[in-house]
Amino acid sequence: MEHPILEDTRIQFKRPVLAVLTVDDDLQLFRGNRSNFADILRIGQEYGFIVYVVTVKNLKLLKSKVTGFTFIEESQSWQKGLFPLPDIVYNRVPMREDELQPQVKRKINALLKHPTIRIFNPSFFNKWSLFEWLNMSKSTRPYIPATRKLVTQNSLRMLLKRHPFLYLKPVSGKAGKGIMAIRLQPEKQMPYRLRMQEKRRSLNYNCATISKLWAKIRKESSGEAYIAQQGIELLKHQDRQFDLRVLVQKNQRGQWDVTGIGARMAGSSSITTHVPRGGSIEDPDKLLQYSFGQEQAKKVMVKVKSAAILIARQIERGSGHTLGEMSMDLGVDKHGGIWFFEANSKPMKFDEPHIRKKSLERLFQYSQYLLTKKTKRAGGA
Repeated sequence: MEHPILEDTRIQFKRPVLAVLTVDDDLQLFRGNRSNFADILRIGQEYGFIVYVVTVKNLKLLKSKVTGFTFIEESQSWQKGLFPLPDIVYNRVPMREDELQPQVKRKINALLKHPTIRIFNPSFFNKWSLFEWLNMSKSTRPYIPATRKLVTQNSLRMLLKRHPFLYLKPVSGKAGKGIMAIRLQPEKQMPYRLRMQEKRRSLNYNCATISKLWAKIRKESSGEAYIAQQGIELLKHQDRQFDLRVLVQKNQRGQWDVTGIGARMAGSSSITTHVPRGGSIEDPDKLLQYSFGQEQAKKVMVKVKSAAILIARQIERGSGHTLGEMSMDLGVDKHGGIWFFEANSKPMKFDEPHIRKKSLERLFQYSQYLLTKKTKRAGGA
């Protein structure tokens, strides 16, 4: 018979288990960014976690063991195995359309209600919801450009009267796909100028009337829901505008913290700063120094970090769910004003090595915090 103290000690030091959640794929076992998943597994093991990738179909919550996948370094391949039911689920279902599948929605809802498993970032953000949440708070409202649902030709006309420069964005867009920009130039013969983002360049369309503009927008949007947003004249370097990509994560104390900030500069013929659309990765401190000088640039960076944490807190409050991380796009205007453009609940890998490393470590530091909290709650503390 085992000594009860030894038994308690063994239970106390049970290795924590984190599962990276994704969906099945007919060709390659599961979907998602495989190199990202391999990095997560590697760092998790360094932190003493059992980590594996699991699909929605294989995560059977009534079983004590589930079928998952681990990465074998020697052969650089994925191997199927049996793993303990997770303590924490990290949602990396890669596409919105995957997440909207009934079986995926059911599984995520079951995880949200589960008595012992914690899941964070249960779903993608909707752009309109983000602006509604941020509008609810006096502390975050000043960072939001005027934003409206794009519903009728008349609503577009009214917006253009107030803001002659607008961005049009799909409510469920990702990585700059489907973004358009309008400039109203009343002195011109064709006063409405519409720019549409193609893969790595933009196409221009000029027209004389709002009805022609509206018809073109409807055709380009293919019936998808869009928002219209006040265009902000961002800082530029070498005649190319740039914004800041901020990664905000919860730390080992369960508090929001800025993990890192990168700068993204628009391509020469692009209307967005997204790298897949021709944008480039730059040093944010240098770009701000070019615009403001060293001392003022430092003050702007402090304002950016403070804004990012306020925004993350308010988004979490508005969402009603536990969030552990998000990336956000913030712009800076020539007066040093900070503007919020969008947030992503499933941040892509940051290319800056120091941010990348810290982001992976933070994931497990926050997971350790969640487990400590869970243990205290279970013990009645």
